[in-house]
Amino acid sequence: MWQRVWALLIKEFLALMKDKKSRFVLIGPPIVQVLVFGYAASFDLNEVPYAVYNEDRGQASRQLLAAFQGSPHFHPAAQIDRAEAIAPLVDSAQVLLVVRIGPQFSRQLALGQSAPLQVIVDGRDSNTALIVLNYINQILLEFNRRWMVDQGESGPPAHLEVRAWFNPNLESRWFFVPGIAGMLILVVAMLVTALSVAREREQGTFDQLLVTPLRPVEILLGKALPGFIIGLVQASAIVLVAVYWFDVPLLGSLWTLYTGIVLFLLSVIGVGLMISSLAVTQQQGLLGGFLFLVPANILSGFATPIANMPPLVQAITLINPVRYFMVVLRGVFLEATPFHLLLDQFWPMAVIAVVCLAVAGGLFRHRMY
Repeated sequence: MWQRVWALLIKEFLALMKDKKSRFVLIGPPIVQVLVFGYAASFDLNEVPYAVYNEDRGQASRQLLAAFQGSPHFHPAAQIDRAEAIAPLVDSAQVLLVVRIGPQFSRQLALGQSAPLQVIVDGRDSNTALIVLNYINQILLEFNRRWMVDQGESGPPAHLEVRAWFNPNLESRWFFVPGIAGMLILVVAMLVTALSVAREREQGTFDQLLVTPLRPVEILLGKALPGFIIGLVQASAIVLVAVYWFDVPLLGSLWTLYTGIVLFLLSVIGVGLMISSLAVTQQQGLLGGFLFLVPANILSGFATPIANMPPLVQAITLINPVRYFMVVLRGVFLEATPFHLLLDQFWPMAVIAVVCLAVAGGLFRHRMY
């Protein structure tokens, strides 16, 4: 049996590798995409353009503006001398933020009073606006602390000290890169398997398989193994890039990580073989693959928390293997989650894999006969 499966496996790899386009799709884009997304996909904001309308020329206002200029997150783009100039700058998106300091700012602080500070933020992108406001709050907290020290005051009786667990520097890249690894593994494994049987039908070689000594289960196994091997190799390459290029810490064990990778690949290959068994042409297989990929990515919790989704949508995510794999990736990379605490993520992927592979086998036998 295994000799026949091995021969079919070699044949599948030769069919994939003899096509220059297939070789490029399998090798080039995943590494390029993890590099591009690793640098581009980030919640961090740097060089935020801002404008200043300073109606106060006192010491306090100069110290506050110096704090903005010294921050790596902000870039001064304009100096305003009248209130009418604020709206055009924000409307045209020349600046994301306008800092307006009132004429009594320094005087009120010198008298020990609370001095208001107005910040006008472009709210068209609410997520970006919230991040900018968080940066501003950090600057104001540090400014208040230093001002009280300079004035000889003891400061407030209680102050906030923040410690971020699992990501002490709050690097959004540490959050994104493991998730991107899951996305890329999904795309490659899905496309390789979704096109395998459809390619045989389209090229007219499917009937040749039927007259070989191969049984249906052996043909299905030979179609599944290339996607599994390619996915495993690319997963290893992406993990190496994440750890050694982007310096994302891999705190957990490789055994736990690869258990999740294997179960995820089996579940994705099962879905891909179901699509391929139903497709007559490669175009149908490709469309079917993307019909699964898009909702699987959206419902994975990669960008938006599943807990924020409506209850019905949360229930739908339970049949999405990517949901569980995201938890495994981020748990192993950032939290050093042990194997036994991830069993709740492993067994759903195993169930999805068994069900999808069984259904794919049934569909395959039905289409053969």
